[in-house]
Amino acid sequence: MTTSAPPAPVRTGRRRWPVAAALGLVVLAATYVLAVWTVPGQVVENAALRGADQVRPDDLDAAAQALDQITVWSLAVAVVLIAAVGLARRRVDLAVAGVAVIVIGQLITQSLKRFILPRPPLVEVIGDYSHNSFPSGHTTIAMTVLFAAIIVVPYRWRGLALLGSLTWAIGIGAYTVTAKWHRFSDTLGADAIALICGCLAAWWLARRGAITTYSGAPRRGRVILAALVGIGSLVFLALGVMLWGIPFLRGADLTSADVAQDYTAYLGAHALAAGSSGATALTFWAMWHRLEAGGDRRPGATPGPDQP
Repeated sequence: MTTSAPPAPVRTGRRRWPVAAALGLVVLAATYVLAVWTVPGQVVENAALRGADQVRPDDLDAAAQALDQITVWSLAVAVVLIAAVGLARRRVDLAVAGVAVIVIGQLITQSLKRFILPRPPLVEVIGDYSHNSFPSGHTTIAMTVLFAAIIVVPYRWRGLALLGSLTWAIGIGAYTVTAKWHRFSDTLGADAIALICGCLAAWWLARRGAITTYSGAPRRGRVILAALVGIGSLVFLALGVMLWGIPFLRGADLTSADVAQDYTAYLGAHALAAGSSGATALTFWAMWHRLEAGGDRRPGATPGPDQP
């Protein structure tokens, strides 16, 4: 019996992955310099931390519960699940790529935060406002797990996987700001690290000829999901820019505590954290539009049911 040939690997568009990874590196460096090594950056984020003290108890509890679910054990479970999906598709390279995105993301984040990147004392602060928290480990975990799922899950099931993980990953960054675990810049830096790791893994797969084009019918449900997340991200970004930009244009003094100004700064940081995570997630997802890391590509192998 004659069997159909496996889908041909994608030969064009490979440059998108290193270009996007380079963009992520630029965002990571610029965020650190502007937010950590400038007085205005430290001042506005310190004000946001003070403003988070005004968060309602139920909102704080919701944030704490979501963040407490991310532990060493839950991270280990996520890594095992990602590897299992890749191996179930008879693709060791997929398992390696997915696990590498998560593990290397954490190695980079924890190394930068704990050993490499200092936080200079440019403004006079005490307590929780003085320690370095750039970048956010929780946000890196959430975003790299999401990106690893996009890589390893078959195209036909990608929408279902994103439905359960996309909003969760986006929300984690905002929750870290609510709980005062991190600043907005920490979440943006973590988004950039996740993008770098995800794109480098995809580039590695593309160079191996492992990424194929999906030629099946369009998935309208995914278009609706992407549109909703895109609109929400734009709204959050616009709101954050407005909440931070208007006081700045008015010359507001954020160096000293002020109930109204501090809460406005917090709301801006919260909105920017959610919006930037949403934009980063959509960027990586869009780069995989109608692409997947195909099924078993061994010579002579019959295409599996997960292939187009």
